[in-house]
Amino acid sequence: MPKIKACVIGAGFSGLSIATKLAHEGHDVLLLEKNEQTGGRARRFSDQGFTFDMGPSWYWMPDVFEKYFQAFGKSVSDYYELDRLDPSYKVVFDKDDVMDIPAEMSEIEKLFEYYEEGSSQRLREFLSQAAYKYEVGINDLVYKPSRSLTEFIDPRLLYGVIKMDVFQSMSKHIRKFFSHPKLIQLMEFPVLFLGALPENTPALYSLMNYADMSLGTWYPKGGMYKIVEGMTALAVEKGVDIKVNHEVKSFKYQDNNISYIVTSQGEFEADVVIASADYNFVDRYILEEQFSNYSKKYWDERVMAPSCLIYYLGIDKKLENLDHHNLFFDTDFTKHAAEIYTTKEWPENPLFYVSVVSKTDTKSAPEGMENVFVLIPVATGLEDSEEIREKYYDMVMGRLESLTGQTIKDHVIYKRSYAASDFVSDYHAFKGNAYGLANTLKQTAILKPALKNKKLKNLYYTGQLTVPGPGVPPSIISGQVVAKEVIKDYA
Repeated sequence: MPKIKACVIGAGFSGLSIATKLAHEGHDVLLLEKNEQTGGRARRFSDQGFTFDMGPSWYWMPDVFEKYFQAFGKSVSDYYELDRLDPSYKVVFDKDDVMDIPAEMSEIEKLFEYYEEGSSQRLREFLSQAAYKYEVGINDLVYKPSRSLTEFIDPRLLYGVIKMDVFQSMSKHIRKFFSHPKLIQLMEFPVLFLGALPENTPALYSLMNYADMSLGTWYPKGGMYKIVEGMTALAVEKGVDIKVNHEVKSFKYQDNNISYIVTSQGEFEADVVIASADYNFVDRYILEEQFSNYSKKYWDERVMAPSCLIYYLGIDKKLENLDHHNLFFDTDFTKHAAEIYTTKEWPENPLFYVSVVSKTDTKSAPEGMENVFVLIPVATGLEDSEEIREKYYDMVMGRLESLTGQTIKDHVIYKRSYAASDFVSDYHAFKGNAYGLANTLKQTAILKPALKNKKLKNLYYTGQLTVPGPGVPPSIISGQVVAKEVIKDYA
C-alpha cells in the first residue's frame, strides 16, 4: 500500500484515535487542533488551585478503552490508573430519600428488592439480555462503517436485530421488568443523554444499563484528561505531528480532491483529509457549497442529543451528603425530558447532575476544599445569556443546599459557567450541542450522516455526528472505523 499523507482536523477522541491508527500503519499524519490543547470537549483547565475536567466525567465501558490501547500493543495501565467507584453514584429523590448505587451486583439486587419484591430476579434477566446487546452492539454493530446495507447481512446480526429489541422502545422494555417508579427512573437514566425520550429510544440501548451496573463506574486517577494525555502520548509515539492553535479556515481543491488545508497559521498539503471537527460546520461552512454532503434543510431536521449548562465551582470547605457522582431526580423526569427533546425550551424545574471529583481525587482542589461540577441537560439551539445562566445557578444551588442540608453558595470562591454559546465558540458545535446526534431509530447506522464525502474523493468524517454515535467510547471507535475505511480505499 502506498504511503499516505493524511491530515486530521480536530484532536478530540475520534481525531486522536484515527491519527494514531493511520500513523501506526506507516502513514504520515498531521493533526490540526483549533484550541490550545488536545482533547476536544474533554479539555481541562486550572484556576485558583482547582483543576477541572471540562466535559466528560463518566468513565464507562472500560473494555473499549483497553481494546483501543491493546490495538497498539499497549495497555490502559501504561498511561493511567483506574479506581472503581463504590458507590457508583448517588441518586437524590428528596432530602430524606436517597439511593446509593453500589458497585457489587449482589448489593444492587438487594437494593432492587428493597423497592420491589421479586425485582432482583427480573434484574438478572434484564441484564442478561442487556449483556447480549452489549456483546453484539459494542463488539459488532458499532464497528460497522455503515456505508452499505450489505454490511449487515450476517445471520448473527440479523437474528440480533430481533433479539436486541431494536424496534421496541426503552420505556416499554423497562416496564416489562419493573413497576416501581424509582427503579424505572434509575433504569431510564443512562439513555437521558442519548438524545430522545425513553419512549423514542430503541431498547437496544439497555446495553447502557449493562455498562452501568455490570461493568461499573470508574475514575482515571488524576482526572478524565488522563485519557487524553495517554492517547496524545501514544499518537506522538507513533509519529503523529500535532499542531495546536491551528484553526482550519478553508480548503483548496484539485480534481475533486482537497489538495491543501488552509489554517489560521498556514497551509498544509494532504492526500487524504479526515474531519474530526464538527461535521455540520465542516460540511456547511468550510467546504465550498458544491461539495457539501447535506443541505441546510437536512441538518435542521436532525434530532440532536442535548446541550448543557455547566458550572465549575471551587468550594472553600468540605461538603456533606455528596459522592463523586450525584444525580438529582427531585423533580419531574418526564417533564424535563420533554422540555429537552419535544418542546425544546429552557426547563422550568430541571433535573441536574453534580460531580464532586475531590471526593475521589484530593489533588483536584486545595486541601480542605471541594471541586464541584454541576450540569443541567438542556435542549440545543436555545438562547444563551448571562442572565439565564445566573437564573439557573440560583435555582440549582438553592435546591442543592436544601437537598443536602448545608450552605454551599456562600462558600463558592471560584465560579465559571459554560453553555451553548461556548460550545459554538470553542467547537463550532451545531446548535450548541454537547453530545452529538440523538440515537433514535431513524438516526442509526446507515441513517446517520455518512463517514465519506459523496463529492470529494479524499474527505472523510469521524466523531459524534457520524457512526457509531455520541459518547467517549463511540468516538474512539469512530476513529478506528474510519481509519480502516481510509486504508481500504487507498490500498
